Amino acid sequence: MTTTTLQSATAEKTLALLWERMRQQGDMPAFAKAINAILGAMRGEDEHEFNMTQTVLSDPVLTNKVLRLANSGMYSAFGQSINTVSKAVLVLGTEAIGHLALGLKLIEELSNSSPNSAIAHAEMEKAVLAGMVAQQVATSAHSRYAEETVVCSMLHTLGRMLLTFYMPDRWLMLQQHGGAGNEDKSAEAVLGLSVADIGRAAAERWGLPKNLLSGMRQIAPRDDDEELSHADWIATVSTMASQCADKMWADDAAGAKEVERILSAFAPMLRLEPSILQGAIAQARASAANDLSIAPLAKPHEKRVKQLAAMRIRAEGNKILISGVADMRDVQATASPGQMMSMALETVYQGLEFTRTVAFLRNRRDKQYVAKMGFGTGVRELIPQMVFSDAYEPNVFHAALNSDRVIFIENAKDPKFAAKLPDWWKNTLSTARSFVILPLLTNGQPAGFIYGDWDESFPEIQLSQTEFGLLNDIRGLVVKTVERRLQVEVASKLA
Repeated sequence: MTTTTLQSATAEKTLALLWERMRQQGDMPAFAKAINAILGAMRGEDEHEFNMTQTVLSDPVLTNKVLRLANSGMYSAFGQSINTVSKAVLVLGTEAIGHLALGLKLIEELSNSSPNSAIAHAEMEKAVLAGMVAQQVATSAHSRYAEETVVCSMLHTLGRMLLTFYMPDRWLMLQQHGGAGNEDKSAEAVLGLSVADIGRAAAERWGLPKNLLSGMRQIAPRDDDEELSHADWIATVSTMASQCADKMWADDAAGAKEVERILSAFAPMLRLEPSILQGAIAQARASAANDLSIAPLAKPHEKRVKQLAAMRIRAEGNKILISGVADMRDVQATASPGQMMSMALETVYQGLEFTRTVAFLRNRRDKQYVAKMGFGTGVRELIPQMVFSDAYEPNVFHAALNSDRVIFIENAKDPKFAAKLPDWWKNTLSTARSFVILPLLTNGQPAGFIYGDWDESFPEIQLSQTEFGLLNDIRGLVVKTVERRLQVEVASKLA
């Protein structure tokens, strides 16, 4: 029996074992289902734009990603303010969205299936990092195929993800055979086929499109000036991105030197200056520092320390909110609306560490909302300027008053959000990065609202469900006091 025959037999056993283990763990059914839906929409079947829209809307994470992409600078030529997935599908095309969806679903399903494997988690983060590098490179090159390149870059390490995730025992054998870090070199001798071949076999089994399979090819750098085809360009960027991600992940000097070598080797083929590639790497590194969780590049220990400190601060703040709600309940039967509003303002100001908080009341006679009281630096001087008409305008404040629910704006400085901010806010409170609106409605009609904000000095924030609940308790207590006062006034007029 020849060496080739032995390798072929070993390869068949390796793949058979992989398919069996995938079957035992559910064979990634959600991913397979998503693939069928996405590929069906990409193949141009009847009403394929509508089919893709339905597929995207079934996944909130994917919906957010698609809308963000459609409104990004890459597609600015199509115009801004794409607010529906249907329009995003028309602007981006089903193919671009399909590629994005496949990449997201792949990482999601692998992550869900192996929560306890640190090695597999590391390989997944490297795949995500490769996608970040590819995105920045494709954007720098003004490529129209950025999403395809991103997915192909993530798929480049599919074999490593599958092995570490479904076959950790075989991964250990590779390390024992060739040493840690040399798993790819040991694969053919131990498994009968390369790690890349394992990834490709899985991709073919899942029925991924031919263009993505082509992009999974390993491309060696060369010095000639021959122009790359579209398919070769994607495969080259994907190869470079996956190699850079592997070296960047540990965030050490040796890895940084290797990244420089990789960029220099591939730059002539891609017809991009090394400085442009280095800029793309720097941007990908910045994104990775925020988005990855266990990579040394993301400094997980420092993140954890900050998270714990933030949790302690938020826990103390929630205690203040809870105590404030209790105090308001104790006096709601006797306190005036003004007294309750003052207690509410102080409670949210201290509990959420607002930079500023302001109470607005509706003056029905003058048809205006008028700022009455507030806390924070400079608020007293700004109060006379914070007046606006109660006639409906399409901005976030009137939207909040009409919806009767707490509104949280995470990034008020987003240029795409500027149209939703009224002039009076821009002239008085525009230093805020995030803010909250607590509408106060009596008998279904707006009576005023409580506003609170954080400026750039405060860490980025996401309100918890507990905090939303406490804010609703606070505004409910203020509203009850206002309604009780109105009932007393009506009764006295009738007497």
